[in-house]
Amino acid sequence: MDTLPDYLTYGLQIVFVGINPGAYSVRVGHYFATSQNRFWSALNRSGLVHGGGELGPEDDVRMHEFGIGFTDVVKRATNSASSLRSADYRQGGPVLQKKLLVFQPMVVCFNGIMGYRNYLRYGEGTKVAPHFGAQEHVIGTSRVFVAPSPSPANAAFSLDTLAGWYRRLGEYRDCLAEPRT
Repeated sequence: MDTLPDYLTYGLQIVFVGINPGAYSVRVGHYFATSQNRFWSALNRSGLVHGGGELGPEDDVRMHEFGIGFTDVVKRATNSASSLRSADYRQGGPVLQKKLLVFQPMVVCFNGIMGYRNYLRYGEGTKVAPHFGAQEHVIGTSRVFVAPSPSPANAAFSLDTLAGWYRRLGEYRDCLAEPRT
């Protein structure tokens, strides 16, 4: 396997978008698979997924049961996102945009400002100053949310802080799902 498969389908509530798959994750075939990556721990702490028990990388394939999918801005695996080139984003950005327009999840959650910024630049040809949380920008009918990257290279954010951002993501999803009167 050269990359991780997309876990996308119609009717998803949230699609997590990473910058690109890590080489180790590709070797073992699961998203956020290194023990140092804090995605699964933060997700479990956040309460974003109800009734799933303690989830881990091997559960990525069944996350659609909880309305969650996965993909990346760039599908080329590397040991570090810093190894990516502009050409990777030029290729990956438009492909990601097409996928998101086809599947139209309720919320697209970019894990990290860098991934979202490069998606906007190379996928849509726009320059916006992103921030953490809900964005004004939409992709088709999908709302956009940016959370800090759970990568071990992003040590500036604690596990509790990451869990807090995923908790906010869940609140945002729930607010969007409420019927309007």
